This record gives sequence, structure tokens and C-alpha cells, in this order.
Amino acid sequence: MKKMMYGVLAVLLMAACRTSNITTSWKAAGVPATKFSKILVLGIIREADRSIQENMENHFVGDLKELGYNAVSSLKEFGPRAFNDMTEEQAVAKLKNSGIDAVITIVLLDKQRERRYVPGRLNYSPYTYKSNKLWGYRAVMYNRIYEPGYYITDTRYFWESNLYEMNSQKLLYSVQTQSFDPANSESMGHEYGKMIVKNMVTQGLLVKQ
Repeated sequence: MKKMMYGVLAVLLMAACRTSNITTSWKAAGVPATKFSKILVLGIIREADRSIQENMENHFVGDLKELGYNAVSSLKEFGPRAFNDMTEEQAVAKLKNSGIDAVITIVLLDKQRERRYVPGRLNYSPYTYKSNKLWGYRAVMYNRIYEPGYYITDTRYFWESNLYEMNSQKLLYSVQTQSFDPANSESMGHEYGKMIVKNMVTQGLLVKQ
């Protein structure tokens, strides 16, 4: 019984620590798992969030490599402004000449800040305190309801990733996610990469090499 309780607690703690989740995903019909020669992870994120882009790309690359794929970060492979002044034809040619046969994008669609009020003693429910004496109960509850609360700011990130095959330039897969108040961009990138790679494996797009 105790082992079962500990197991349930562990699952709940893992869920509580997870800040990202998939909201929708799509896969093109009839696409088998493919052993791509070289996958480019391309972050499309504004320059002000460059550190976020670096972490998102690097962790995604690492997760693809763990699966056995050859993957590279766009920042490390080409730099931050490599495609800015190129036409579509020039950019595609540059990618193909570099041996890249698949591109997965990471786009930060939106970032929202939410300010919310946290009541005093948030972690304590009035139903958890029991007393056989009225005045003891009254004193505890009185202090709780008059303890001042405070405001905190949460940040919610909305992401989209697409997988394109370079020869045909067709969209093979698309996924939308949200990350709620991550500890930092490092932990968000770590969580995001593992989550999307796992989903692509589940969808049958990637297989362990």
C-alpha cells in the first residue's frame, strides 16, 4: 500500500514539475518514419529572445542526436542572420548544399504575462484545521483570512514546430504547445525538445537509429 502511495506521489510530482504541454498536433497522411541524413533545427524567434532561441535549438538538437539522428542548430551552423537577405531559392540551395534534407522549425508565436493575486496562506485550506474549541478555531481562521496576500507574474509561451522535407519542401508534421511559467529558458528548452521528439516518435515520423 505504501509503495502504491509513493508511486502515485511520484507521478503527481512529475506532473507538477512539467510546465509544457502539447495542445494540437498534425501529421501528413501516409508519411513513414524516415532516416534523414541531416536535420536542421531552425528557431524563428526575435533577436531580443536570442538566448531562448539558443537553448531551444541546442536541446532539440541534443534530443534528436540521442535518437540517433544527425542534427544541427541553425545558429551554430549558419549564424543568426544567415538567411535574412536571401531569396527563397537561395536559402533552399544553401540548405541543400549543406547536406540538409529536413528542417524542423521552432516558432515563438506569442509570449503573455499574467499578473494574479495570491491570497494569504494559499497553501492552507480552512477545512484542514479541526478544533474542538470554538475560540481556538475562531482565532486561527481570523488570522488566516486577514493575512495579506500578494501579486505574482506568470509567463505563458505559445510555440509551434513544423517538420519539412527539403527535396519536396512539403510539410510533414506540425505541433502547437504552450509552456507555463518555466523556471528559465534552459529548462524550457530541455522540456520542449524531449516532448516534441517523443511525440514525433509516437506519430511514426522518427525511429531510433
